[in-house]
Amino acid sequence: MTPSRDVLVTGATGYMGSRLIPALVARGHRVRALTREASRGRVVAGAEPIVGNALDAASIAGALRPEDTLVHLVGTSHPTPAKATEFVAVDLASVRAAVQAARDVGASHFVYVSVAQPAPIMRAFLEVRAKGERLIRDSALPATILRPWYVLGPGRRWPYALVPFYAVMRLVPRFRADAERLGLVTLRQMVAALVKAVETQPSRGEVRILNVADIRASVDGDTQ
Repeated sequence: MTPSRDVLVTGATGYMGSRLIPALVARGHRVRALTREASRGRVVAGAEPIVGNALDAASIAGALRPEDTLVHLVGTSHPTPAKATEFVAVDLASVRAAVQAARDVGASHFVYVSVAQPAPIMRAFLEVRAKGERLIRDSALPATILRPWYVLGPGRRWPYALVPFYAVMRLVPRFRADAERLGLVTLRQMVAALVKAVETQPSRGEVRILNVADIRASVDGDTQ
């Protein structure tokens, strides 16, 4: 039996957090959700709402306890190249604050959703996420970093039209690695991979990377 964990989720009312929390609760984990006062009523049942500011290290630290797993899901919604300023002001500022809080409090595990790298587009977004990864590595926190490219789910289904294109790319040796690294994953796969990450704590100082193939493998028999 998997031991229950104490988990703090930032970005708890967002696209990913609102799906992850019920999955964690169903597995017997004790979940607290960092949220703004205005969003407190949107926290999924089963989690304890903690009002705070995900851009402020002291606020996050006040919600954290030693030995917690911190799942950091704060990020700019619907990222596009036009949102480069938001990536710095929200995505980078929040991961910097979260890493500092986790280090100061002594969190046992830091879980971060990054992005597949390298990639030919969204350079500002990739640069910020890469900086987030470096902050985590430099902290020496035990960490799991997930690197999806695009997550398919409600309201995010248009890339299904690219599935035949990916299939063709996999047949061409020089494009195969890119097709696998920048492949599509489903919301179901992401949630399962995040749950598995929470339940599988790295050793001290270890940073574990989960790429697209690893995320897909989190759901048995689900390869796309």
